[in-house]
Amino acid sequence: MKNAVIMAAGKGTRMKSDLPKVLHKLMEEEMISIICDNVKNAGAERVIAIVGYGHEQVEKCMDGRCEFALQEPQLGTGHAVMQAKQLEGSEGKTLVVNGDCPCVKAETYASLYAALDDADMVVLTCEPEDAASYGRIIRDENGNVEKIVEFKDCNEEEKKVGEINTGIYAFDNASLFAGLKLLKNENAQHEYYITDLVEILKGMGKTVKAVKTNDWQEVQGINDNVELARATKYMQKRINTYWMKEGVTIMDPENTFIGPKVTIGHDVTIYPNTYLFGNVCIDSGTIVMPGTWIRK
Repeated sequence: MKNAVIMAAGKGTRMKSDLPKVLHKLMEEEMISIICDNVKNAGAERVIAIVGYGHEQVEKCMDGRCEFALQEPQLGTGHAVMQAKQLEGSEGKTLVVNGDCPCVKAETYASLYAALDDADMVVLTCEPEDAASYGRIIRDENGNVEKIVEFKDCNEEEKKVGEINTGIYAFDNASLFAGLKLLKNENAQHEYYITDLVEILKGMGKTVKAVKTNDWQEVQGINDNVELARATKYMQKRINTYWMKEGVTIMDPENTFIGPKVTIGHDVTIYPNTYLFGNVCIDSGTIVMPGTWIRK
């Protein structure tokens, strides 16, 4: 059984909105909706959303598409995963993904599932242009993952490390829940960090490894409307590039917006200022004229 846990409990204070952060949209699709589709496309058969702030709104949006577990109060990432009690005692592989990282591709999630064939925990990492305040991946002399250190707990040497934790993981499900029982909140924030599972599982004789993505923008998190616009632009370019390589003529990619669920046939030409969202299907031979907005 392949599972996925989506961390969707946060308010998203920096969005300065009453709407839960995971319900903000890219290309007219809620972040959590995009993520749910991508983990399912990667093979997830069971999806649990960890909800908190505005959970009624999130549950209404995602009704029938996933299960829910309430995190209240919110005491850290490890504490969030503890709430997915419906997965405890079962066998299989479990993704743990961020509800504010909608640009991660299904293929990337699938690579984490695959990496579990010879590991108990897999950490998705990257090297962004600016490591900023992200948690650092600390490796031993042989290049193996030794631990993850939250930036606020890093010493000066650890802050110089360029490889960061994306906050996206995959676990053998039994190992995950065995490790969660040993989590403690002995840190600056008095929270239960899922990152501590690296050292806990290694101490149990389990295997922990990392998978690095070469595209740091794919794993960008969204914390405010500036980052939302940046992620939207990234997704717009990625989708348009895909369709152009499939033979679609897009006259002005900068001013053409195609949602992730849209399908397009052969010999299609799309003129500028076009917006195609939802489950729209453009038949072969179609010419989409300027100023078109379609959503299904």
